[in-house]
Amino acid sequence: MANIEKRTDQTGKTSYRVKVRLKGYPDQSATFDRLTDARKWAASTESAIREGRHFKTNEAKRHTLAEAIDRYQTDVMPKKFKANEVRIRGPILNWWKSQIGYLILADLNTTHFVICRDTLTNKGGNQGRPLAAATVKRHFVAIGHVLKICHMEWRWIERNPLKEGIIEMPELPRGIVRFLDDAELNRLTIACKESPNPLLYPAFVLAISTGMRQSETMNLYWREPEAPPIETAWGVVNLADTCIILHETKNGDRRRVPLASQALAELQKLSKVRRLDSALVFPSPTHPNQPIELKKAWLNALKQAEVNNFRWHDLRHCTASYLAMGGASMVEIAAVLGHKTLDMVKRYSHLSDGHIANVVERMNSKLFGGG
Repeated sequence: MANIEKRTDQTGKTSYRVKVRLKGYPDQSATFDRLTDARKWAASTESAIREGRHFKTNEAKRHTLAEAIDRYQTDVMPKKFKANEVRIRGPILNWWKSQIGYLILADLNTTHFVICRDTLTNKGGNQGRPLAAATVKRHFVAIGHVLKICHMEWRWIERNPLKEGIIEMPELPRGIVRFLDDAELNRLTIACKESPNPLLYPAFVLAISTGMRQSETMNLYWREPEAPPIETAWGVVNLADTCIILHETKNGDRRRVPLASQALAELQKLSKVRRLDSALVFPSPTHPNQPIELKKAWLNALKQAEVNNFRWHDLRHCTASYLAMGGASMVEIAAVLGHKTLDMVKRYSHLSDGHIANVVERMNSKLFGGG
């Protein structure tokens, strides 16, 4: 049965210490600020013990967070993530080990993660440089998946401590939209076309025409009609169906990317002069089984075109911006870019204001007449 003891500290704050004792089972205890919470915990714990559910948490008492991270890095990461993501997550998870890896899983609670968040954002008294909001969020995404595996697959914990309370993340800055104006687009197109690197121009055209990420573009493979699918392929070009099928995307979903106009024409040209020792669409000239590195050719093209403050990833912004200015809805833009929600495409909404005004005008004309 449960025993609840009321306690008052030197500051006058009241707390309630609960002890649950059942014959044949080790004692269980916890402390709460509210009596109602103490009673609820006592009742649920007694019930769980009698039904044989409570002591599954023994696993949480046997393993530290560091052990969980080590197992995750060995058993989960190599199978679930590409090499680049493994390289990114490795140092992040090692940081978590250095901060709270010594804690056993049963002792983890929201407070520990709040302290770590404040350390990352330089609010906890650390002397390091504060991290950007997006980087802080990435830290929590990484450790969150470790705890999810602990809970859902290994059964090391009965519930995810990150889900027990709301941990506010630093606010992400408003996304910067950098797209090429007509003059810049014309100059950069010419510069890419004149580049000594013959793969720069088709890669540029494909990126700006489809909105694919650089990793998606560089890891495309040709579809071999008689060959089995390539397990390592991120995406496959299917010229017969004028599309690309992306198997590996940032949000984990497969995506069909339609090919049209110049992008289709450039891939058709490449298919006729493709290397026979590689199935990659954009292979390295020295390592045909690896994607080409276009950084040097790209920077030279930017310099020649006199286009400043522009990254390859901004080609994706160009696609979305041109779609918005062409009248595409936010839902349509999200579908093209492969976003699950509309949050990431709201940054382009101002570019379609004219289209929205036309939609409203057409509705009013239909309701009330053209007069």
